Amino acid sequence: MNTIASASQATVKHRRQKTLVDLVTRSQICSQEELADLLRARGFDVTQATISRDIAELGIVKAPRSEGHVYVMPETAASGNAYDARLRRLLEDIPVRIGRSGLSLVLLATPGSAGAIAQAIDQSSLTDQVGTLAGDNTLLVLFETEAALERWLVRFSEFQPSDESAVPSGRPLAHSEAPT
Repeated sequence: MNTIASASQATVKHRRQKTLVDLVTRSQICSQEELADLLRARGFDVTQATISRDIAELGIVKAPRSEGHVYVMPETAASGNAYDARLRRLLEDIPVRIGRSGLSLVLLATPGSAGAIAQAIDQSSLTDQVGTLAGDNTLLVLFETEAALERWLVRFSEFQPSDESAVPSGRPLAHSEAPT
């Protein structure tokens, strides 16, 4: 490939990605197909694979919003949406202790509260977990990798009040250690 063609492709990619960021920032877009249609309407020849690569390169993520899950820029995903505020309020009212087993975290809370906390986590901007499973006062948060678990712990600590009882102890918790 010659240098002129390469430079031209880089310019097109830059313009396409700039347009993609603009679309995601200004619109509630739920699918890659919708993104592709909007880019095509603006004169870009794109495939689903191109959209996927651009999304990954730009760090665009899907985040829960009142309209459902939509594409957002990473800084928007992490900033104060209504679900994040709900999780913060819950954690202010309900003390949570954290233990660990492999690539799972065990959150112990007051009786009857684990389901509400799990739902708040699932709807929040916390996305490193594979899933959550709630019982009465015990909640499991499952991870695929050690790095994902560590990132999640850092982000989760931002939601918790600065109470020492909420800090992970690094050891499994006994059932009798659940907050009351």
